[in-house]
Amino acid sequence: MREGWDPEGRVYDISEAVRTARSWMRRRVEAGKPALSGMFTRAEVTYAWPKDDGTAGSDREPVAIFNGEAVHAYLGHLPEEEIEAMLNELANELGHALGQERIYVAFCSRTWILSCEPDGA
Repeated sequence: MREGWDPEGRVYDISEAVRTARSWMRRRVEAGKPALSGMFTRAEVTYAWPKDDGTAGSDREPVAIFNGEAVHAYLGHLPEEEIEAMLNELANELGHALGQERIYVAFCSRTWILSCEPDGA
């Protein structure tokens, strides 16, 4: 994951995302709260945009995809709203730790974008 929009922005390794998520999970469990489990996958997002001069620009950047799960044996009793709140909490934590301005979250048939304020803002 690259920090910010500048091609020179710091690129975080997926292990930093894993470490952040594990810390979040551990803190929740230690506090007696449920936590999601899941798997991270490395990927690249590609995109294009129109430029002012009529040409098109395109780019690609590394991303990490977290496929989370609310394990039925432990979390099957939770309402969807609680699972959604956990996803938002984890996404915000990842966004702040990895310098992301936006995090895309998908749950069931819905997708939304969370804006992350930079630390110290």
